[in-house]
Amino acid sequence: MPIRILLVDDHPMVREGLVARLAAVPRFEVVGEAGGRVEALEQLARTAPDVVLMDVGLKDGNGIALGAEMLEARPAIRLLMFSMYDNPEYVQRALTAGARGYVLKDAPATEIVSAIDAVAAGGTFLSAAVCGRLFRGQSPKPVLTPRESEILGKLGQGASSKQIARELNLSVRTVEAHRQSIKRKLELDGQAELIRYAVEHVSGKGPA
Repeated sequence: MPIRILLVDDHPMVREGLVARLAAVPRFEVVGEAGGRVEALEQLARTAPDVVLMDVGLKDGNGIALGAEMLEARPAIRLLMFSMYDNPEYVQRALTAGARGYVLKDAPATEIVSAIDAVAAGGTFLSAAVCGRLFRGQSPKPVLTPRESEILGKLGQGASSKQIARELNLSVRTVEAHRQSIKRKLELDGQAELIRYAVEHVSGKGPA
C-alpha cells in the first residue's frame, strides 16, 4: 500500500514543487493539499492520510498548533514538520506537540523522502542540519566524544545500531559500546530513555 500524504503549506509554488518531488517516488501518494487551517482540517477528514507534511508557519495560524489539532482529531496520523527554520526552540515545540520529525525546506529531496519513510514506519527523523545546530548549543556537561555525539544524532534521526554501523563503517558491537557509554555519561536507564533523550535533545521549540 502506498504511503498517503497530505501537504499543508500556504505557498502554492512550494506545494507544487513538493508534489513533483514526491510523485517520483512510487510508494508515495499525495492525497491532498491545503494552504491553511480550515482547508487542512477538511482535507484531513476527506483523505485519511498516513502522513501530514506540515509547514511550521502558516499565514492564518501556527502550523505546530494546527498539527496538534489534527493529531487530536486523528491520533493515528504521523506528523512531519516542514520548515525553513532550524531554530532548536521550534523543533522542541513541534516534538512536544506530537510531531514525529522535523525536516528543512532546503534539505535534499532524498532527505525529505527518508523523513517521510521514517515517520510513516513509526520512527522519528530530524534533518542533519537541525542536529548540527542542536549539538552546537549542547551544554558542555556531560561531555560526549565527537563519535558519541555523532551516534546520538543519528539515533535522534531514528537510525538503528545496524544502520549507524553501516553509515559510519563501524561494527555493530562498537556502536552498541558507544550507546552504553552515552547512557552511562547521561545517566539514562534503558534503551527507550536513550532514544527519547536523543530525539528531545537533538531538538528544540516553534513559532508562537
